[in-house]
Amino acid sequence: MKVEIDNDSGFCFGVLSAIGKAEEELRKGDELYCLGDIVHNGIECSRLQDLGLRTINHEQFKTLKGARVLLRAHGEPPSTYETAKNNGITLIDATCPVVLKLQQRIHRQYQELDPKTQQIVIFGQKGHAEVLGLVGQTDGNAIVIESADEIERIDFSKDIFLYSQTTKSASSYNQLIDKIASLVPDGRTFIHNNTVCGQVSHRRENIREFASRHSVILFVSGRKSSNGKVLFNECLNVNPRSYLIEGKEDIDFSQLEGAVSVGICGATSTPKWLMEECRDYIQNHFK
Repeated sequence: MKVEIDNDSGFCFGVLSAIGKAEEELRKGDELYCLGDIVHNGIECSRLQDLGLRTINHEQFKTLKGARVLLRAHGEPPSTYETAKNNGITLIDATCPVVLKLQQRIHRQYQELDPKTQQIVIFGQKGHAEVLGLVGQTDGNAIVIESADEIERIDFSKDIFLYSQTTKSASSYNQLIDKIASLVPDGRTFIHNNTVCGQVSHRRENIREFASRHSVILFVSGRKSSNGKVLFNECLNVNPRSYLIEGKEDIDFSQLEGAVSVGICGATSTPKWLMEECRDYIQNHFK
């Protein structure tokens, strides 16, 4: 049986940089905290925990004094930086450059905004770490909608400035843009910004082609990963024999019966070593 790993899958630049910074700091031997899971992949988080990385939540973060804390690729709101300053916390900022640029754009827009006649709308997953950081640039005043079904939350009597979470589906974002545009009344402004990460968009097209070439697809991803859900659905749309797994322990060999080839791919939060481990596990089984 042929088993192939998708070369385009695995950590994106932002996640790879964050993990690299964590490993570099951990080698120094001093205690290092991470504000939230460094990546939405439990197995990779456990690996880094074994190296000494301590994951904390925001409430625990507020109690620290003089500690070293890593900010993950998702980014943080301004309040996090203020807490660090007040508590003497040293921040190792691993915010993805794409996310950081988006935060800065939204912040500038908000500074120029007239709240009586204008509003910022963010297309994203409520409660997602990146979205919380984006909303924080607006002092919590941005409107977050998860789909076109929530369009009634927008005030169409005001101008609309629309942004997207970087890992959202570009096609879903474009559908939302079309729907909003059809409802904007005369005399009102609607400006939409292209803020979906190009690397993520590119992967959606590539992963569809990869999934169509194999009998069975094993999509390796943490179940918390927003990007993982999007990319897995792309696989499922072109190959109904696509299965979501977190690691080799989730592989059900009965699902591989009759397969000529197995394709292994994953999210931007999936480490390459984990996909390789799944490949070796399958090959050893059939040997």
